[in-house]
Amino acid sequence: MKAMILAAGRGERMRPLSDETPKPLLTVAGKSLIVRQLERLVAAGFGDIVINVAHRAEAVESALGDGSRFGASIRYSREGEPLEVAGGIATALPLLGDGVVLVISGDLYTDYDYRALALRARAMAAADAPPHLHMVMVPNPVYHPEGDFPLANGRLALDGAARSTFGNIALYRTGLFRELPRGAKLKILPLYREWISRGWVTGELYIGIWANIGTPRDLAALDATLLQASPQQDSR
Repeated sequence: MKAMILAAGRGERMRPLSDETPKPLLTVAGKSLIVRQLERLVAAGFGDIVINVAHRAEAVESALGDGSRFGASIRYSREGEPLEVAGGIATALPLLGDGVVLVISGDLYTDYDYRALALRARAMAAADAPPHLHMVMVPNPVYHPEGDFPLANGRLALDGAARSTFGNIALYRTGLFRELPRGAKLKILPLYREWISRGWVTGELYIGIWANIGTPRDLAALDATLLQASPQQDSR
């Protein structure tokens, strides 16, 4: 099972912390955000992992190495500058190969169980028909009250009153990126809109613990929450 962790961003809103430390390597309760993600991925069976890197790439590679100490095999897609989500995935395509890949952001904290996506990825890989993309949505956070897309009956739509927010966790059929240029900066939102309009996208709503760590205040709040939690909770 293959996964990609997006870790190339500059983390402007996290400055000055992200000036020297890539945002995914920032720690909460003594463990970096990206290591927490790696551990959950491996536990769910995603052991073949690609990480795209740009800002302070050497720090990420030094911290994680080849992944063997996590029970994973890690390869790196190196970007001269951050290429946005679509550009990053398209550029990493030679490492990802053909099939279905789980793509997540390296600066997330969540209790989402990736084992459910492992089962879904196998089902998607066994069929050529849609869905070609499955997105995990979350209730709208306070900083994004308008949400992204409506979700009804397991399908994403472009129009509708009740919208939820994309949780930066998704399964992609890699063929979606085959015709895109490599090494170019490309935004993913226009592609989401196209794929949704074609009926290619399914989704689910996750209402458990999820946090997109964007600012030093976010990081400090999560750190305090985890330090106050029981040892069983903090071990996730």
